[in-house]
Amino acid sequence: MKELVEVIAKALVKNPEQVNVCETNDNAGIVYELHVAPEDMGKIIGKQGRIAKAIRTVVKAAATRDNKRVMVEIL
Repeated sequence: MKELVEVIAKALVKNPEQVNVCETNDNAGIVYELHVAPEDMGKIIGKQGRIAKAIRTVVKAAATRDNKRVMVEIL
């Protein structure tokens, strides 16, 4: 899952070397924290949050296959 988030984010930004994904576990499931360069934040979020929502949807669909609960936070 972590690699999936990383590949999607690197394909969208101008500075792929600054993409960092951290994985943490909590009571609700696995949380992936996506860190990008400040100038790339708009490309990851998209107009009205559409790209961020699409990233979350793809990751949740992949996690459902493995019976896991995941969340993606963009920081």
